[in-house]
Amino acid sequence: MVIIIRELTNALFVMTYHSSSTSKIGALTPEHASVLVQVLTIVLFATMTAIGAQIRIYVWEIPLTLQTLFVYGSGLILGARNGFLSMTLYLLMGLFFPVYAGSGHGFTYLMSSVSAGYLFGMPLSAYVIGMIGKRTSSVLGGILSVLAGSVVLFTCGVVWLHYAASHASWWMSIEVGWLRFVAIDAVKVLMVSLTYSGLRRWL
Repeated sequence: MVIIIRELTNALFVMTYHSSSTSKIGALTPEHASVLVQVLTIVLFATMTAIGAQIRIYVWEIPLTLQTLFVYGSGLILGARNGFLSMTLYLLMGLFFPVYAGSGHGFTYLMSSVSAGYLFGMPLSAYVIGMIGKRTSSVLGGILSVLAGSVVLFTCGVVWLHYAASHASWWMSIEVGWLRFVAIDAVKVLMVSLTYSGLRRWL
C-alpha cells in the first residue's frame, strides 16, 4: 500500500510538473500558442538570429558567431515546425538585408558563400531539435536533441564547404568546418539545453 501511494504521488508530481511547463514555455509551441503568438515568436527568433550573426570572429573560412544559439533555441522553444519556419524566415531576410554572418547579402552572395551550407542547415537543425525535443522533458533529452541538431547543421556546412572551397580532401573540410568548432559548439549546446531546462523548472 505504501508503495502504491508513493507511486501515485510521484505520478501526480510529474503530471503537475508537465502541466506547469506547458502553461509557460510549452505555451509557445504550435499545439498551445495562438496564431498571433506563433507569428511573433517566429519573427523574434529570426531577428535574434540575425543579430547574433553580426557578432562574429573569423576562423579560417568560417566565422564564429552567436547565431547558432538562437537556431538551437528555436527548435527547443518553438518546436519543429515553427523553429523551421523561423530559420527559413532568417534565410529569406538575408536575400534583402545584410543579416548573414558574411559582409554581403542577396541570392548571388548566398549561393557563392563558402559558409552557405550552414545557413541552409539552420532550418533543418531547428526542425530536428524540435522533433526530438518534444519527446522528452529531461535535461539529458534536451542536450541530446540539440546535439542532434548540431550534427545536422555541421554536416550540411561541411558538405557545402568541401565543394565551395575546393578542398583537396574531405578530412580538410571536416577539420576546418567542424573539428575546430567542436569545443565551442559543445558549450553552446550545453548553454541552450541547460537554459531551456532551467526555464522549464523556474516557470
